Amino acid sequence: MSRIESTFRKLHGQGGKALIPFITAGDPHPSMTVSLMHALVESGADLIELGVPFSDPMSDGPVIQHASERALKFGTSLKDILQMVAEFRKSDNETPVVLMGYLNPYEAMGYKKFARQAKQAGVDGVLTVDCPPEEAEDLLEAFSKEGIDPIFLLSPTTSRARMEKIGKYASGYVYYVSLKGVTGATHLDFPEIEARVGEIRKTIDLPVCIGFGIRDEATAKAASKIADGVVIGSRIVKEIESSNHDAVAANVSAFLSAMRRAIDEERP
Repeated sequence: MSRIESTFRKLHGQGGKALIPFITAGDPHPSMTVSLMHALVESGADLIELGVPFSDPMSDGPVIQHASERALKFGTSLKDILQMVAEFRKSDNETPVVLMGYLNPYEAMGYKKFARQAKQAGVDGVLTVDCPPEEAEDLLEAFSKEGIDPIFLLSPTTSRARMEKIGKYASGYVYYVSLKGVTGATHLDFPEIEARVGEIRKTIDLPVCIGFGIRDEATAKAASKIADGVVIGSRIVKEIESSNHDAVAANVSAFLSAMRRAIDEERP
């Protein structure tokens, strides 16, 4: 059983919901990423989404775009990120780590080599924003060989037919983009989100996690009532951006701990 599956099964048995923070690897400095990952776990993270910085993102809003720019300024590479995960694994062999990014860096490394080295480093899943299932055959084959979960996005405009297609390839969990727009957007319509998550559950037999627009305790709590997990990205990255380097971990931990408490208030 994979770390991702084990985590969701454990939470389900306890009546809990996954808290999934996102940070960009290399931001605010490559030397801080591993310690930040540990701080996230200590503050209640069940799973970590680690962003692979890319120069030309398409779904990221300004906050995460700037984080990628900061990380790339220090030369953060895919090889560096896999080394970060390996370092994290030296003292945490339980928390799932999912890489979230774009296809180009994996293509440049070579799918088989990337999948092999990602598995060796301790990566559990990969969410590739710009690689739909119709174009993912070679990548999916490489992931399958190494036992890496391919995570797919679903959106408010995803049709039932497309859900069915994604359900054939996805594993671990699926990520529901809760609104039309980029990361960091607002104006969440929770009744609509609940209806869409219900449709997804009828079609795909995997945990459903909600991301985009989760920014405070109220939205985290509301999302946790609907989904199996809550992804918080831009708001955490904004905390990193606005903090002095010596206060980053403490500020991020304080924010995430508040999100943990809000989500856990909904436990039966």
